[in-house]
Amino acid sequence: MKIFYGWRMVGAAFGIQFLLAAFLTQAMGLYIAILSEEMGWSKTTLSGAAALQSVESAIIGPVLGWVMDRVGPQLMIRWGMVLFSAGLLLLSQVQTVSVFYCSAILMAIGASLGGYFPLSVALVHWFEKFRARALSLMSLGLATGGLVVPVMAWSMEVWGWRTTSIGTGLVVLVIGLPLARIILRRPQDHGEHVDGIPPAPLAGSDTFPAAHIESPDFTAAEALRTRAFWMLAMGHGLALLVVSAVNVHAITHMKEGLGYSVSTSSWVILVMTCFQVGGVLMGAALGDGFEKRKVAALCMLAHALGLLCLTFAVGIPMLLGFAVLHGVAWGLRGPFMQAIRADYFGRNAIGMILGLSAAIIALGQIGGPMIAGMMADWTGNYRSGFTVLAALSALGSLTFIMATKPVR
Repeated sequence: MKIFYGWRMVGAAFGIQFLLAAFLTQAMGLYIAILSEEMGWSKTTLSGAAALQSVESAIIGPVLGWVMDRVGPQLMIRWGMVLFSAGLLLLSQVQTVSVFYCSAILMAIGASLGGYFPLSVALVHWFEKFRARALSLMSLGLATGGLVVPVMAWSMEVWGWRTTSIGTGLVVLVIGLPLARIILRRPQDHGEHVDGIPPAPLAGSDTFPAAHIESPDFTAAEALRTRAFWMLAMGHGLALLVVSAVNVHAITHMKEGLGYSVSTSSWVILVMTCFQVGGVLMGAALGDGFEKRKVAALCMLAHALGLLCLTFAVGIPMLLGFAVLHGVAWGLRGPFMQAIRADYFGRNAIGMILGLSAAIIALGQIGGPMIAGMMADWTGNYRSGFTVLAALSALGSLTFIMATKPVR
């Protein structure tokens, strides 16, 4: 039996997401904890690198969307893997803040060109009935990449963070480039059908609808005039306030604020990742049968409560509470963000719509690490910053409740 090519693309997207998560998203907290101690740089300075990555996403997001709608994803994703690898190799040579920022920008551009956004757009074109399942399985790569955090921590302790950075940069080239070749633009360009299901014949006829005809979709300009576009963008941005702050500062908080070693802290992140995997699998199994915005609203409350557990932890049980709540919320909510936009606005202009959304969402990616880092420098700990972010996350649940499906 022939396997639908879209599922091969899901597998390749999973692999690329795994590389990005293992060597950047989840590993950045390790690098920042080590550089803070070795170089003596402030938390605000180190947070600036994460902020620069998000600024880059905000600037090029709409451009990427326009290119994706007209050219397709494959060449873009290949260049993304090359630039991401170059950023990791440059990271190994860091001696000054400027070089650290340059490496962060290279990795950010690589992750933008080859990461979640273009991969999501590619899969949206190949799936409709199984869209949430496909995007959830792709996001499983992002989740399982966190399982490598203890291995990365061990490698940095045994071989050093510079050698680890070089090794991971070479792995991206060897594995990431072949995976990028598997990602194709649209099913009809390759003799396939959406979801791998041929269209049904027209009623009372033996003819089939033309493969290229799409359902009535929103243009980017029409989407911008809907409340749903802005509510989804605001909710997604508020969610990433917490996610980005945790990725950048959680290990440092556990190390400096709670007194745990980097190794122990990495195991907490591992537990969080295991529950993130569970959340992704839950979304893959159930996501196409539930109203996604209501699930996302509940996840925002879980993000908030989980962050408070991390902030005021007085022992391992509260850290495990953080790991469970934040992990499940991230894994379950994340894939729904792109699926719900495709459900609401259709496929024709989805690249541009996601690109414009990315410019707004980036404010959350920038704000999370910066708020936490600056308030930690001012107060000497992360408690006030994390508490503010938790409150904003809880507020974000209301934006998803208000993001009802627009009528064209």
